[in-house]
Amino acid sequence: MKDNQTKYPQLRFKGFTDPWEQRKLGEVYNFQYGQFNNNPDNGGQYPIYGANGIIGGYDEYNSENAIVIGHMGAYAGHVLWAEGKHFVTYNGTMGIADKSILNSNFGYYLVVSVNVPKLTAGSGQPFVSYSDLNGIKILIPTIEEQQKIGSFFKQLDNLITLHQRKLAKLKELKQGYLQNLFPKNGSKFPQLRFAGFADAWEQRKLGDLVRYQNGVGHEGNQLDEGKYELVNLNSISIDGGLKSSGKFINTVTRTLKKNDLVMVLSDVGHGDLLGRVAIIPENNRYVLNQRVALLGTNDQTDIKFLFSYINAHQRYFKREGAGSSQLNISRGSVEKFEVLLPTIDEQKQIGRYCSNIDSLITLHQRKLEKLQELKKGYLQKMFC
Repeated sequence: MKDNQTKYPQLRFKGFTDPWEQRKLGEVYNFQYGQFNNNPDNGGQYPIYGANGIIGGYDEYNSENAIVIGHMGAYAGHVLWAEGKHFVTYNGTMGIADKSILNSNFGYYLVVSVNVPKLTAGSGQPFVSYSDLNGIKILIPTIEEQQKIGSFFKQLDNLITLHQRKLAKLKELKQGYLQNLFPKNGSKFPQLRFAGFADAWEQRKLGDLVRYQNGVGHEGNQLDEGKYELVNLNSISIDGGLKSSGKFINTVTRTLKKNDLVMVLSDVGHGDLLGRVAIIPENNRYVLNQRVALLGTNDQTDIKFLFSYINAHQRYFKREGAGSSQLNISRGSVEKFEVLLPTIDEQKQIGRYCSNIDSLITLHQRKLEKLQELKKGYLQKMFC
């Protein structure tokens, strides 16, 4: 809290008008370091909290209904709420609220709003000390207003958790369907089919189904804003699908067309992005950058089917990756990829079905992101 900061939040519940009282965090919390430098997991009933959440179970506890703040390392300053009895390792600092002046739920969101990670220090491994925490200036309202605020954010977090679970279940459902909608283990018949289809699927090379074209480098002409968006290695998500690269150019000789399929050819990580594909959603907006390939399709294949089939078999492209600091796949690896192909009518049924699931996932993802943004805005306006 800044010395000249107002004692009145921007947004309040009806009936509360008094100024908030200035305190220091050490006056409303008793901070203690956790125990043990390693994880004492023995499968016990009490969850073990490190700096980034639950890491196991232990048959003893050393804290109850407390905040846990990352004490050192990459998650120094990271704030968690630990419900019930639990065990905190040395990587975490326990914060026990003085319940005579601080509502526990309100206190957790208050500490989150403080942005503790910005206080981390240390030339080597970041850390947050007792003195850092104890000296943080805060403003708190009456217990009654604290209870209102704490309850509000708890309900909002419960709603966010509900949407996170729905999203996770949808993704699991999609993976289950993908495993059964496509043949596996050498079979030419999938386990799950739409009514009216019974023929064996035909084995083809991807190179026989698409027209392969490499992208070209535009690094010298890149802008943060512009007319045409570059499709680069940051444009395709880990689940497959297009996202913004944030890079643009204004002059081009050729743009991508609606329903073009683009594929990642390089990955600096573990190869999980290699071979991932996305569908271009509109004409005359996107331009292909280097290390991304265009896979132009023909009337033998349904674009949505091919999109789902390639992304469901990404492990092939990961195996084909070559290199040390950066993994790359070649045109030859892409074109020799074997595709099991049903009739065009069955492709369209499968492609449409998978596309509907993807749309549902995207819808829930956007709802979740809106809720998270809403929470962020409320944290800024409901605390001084």
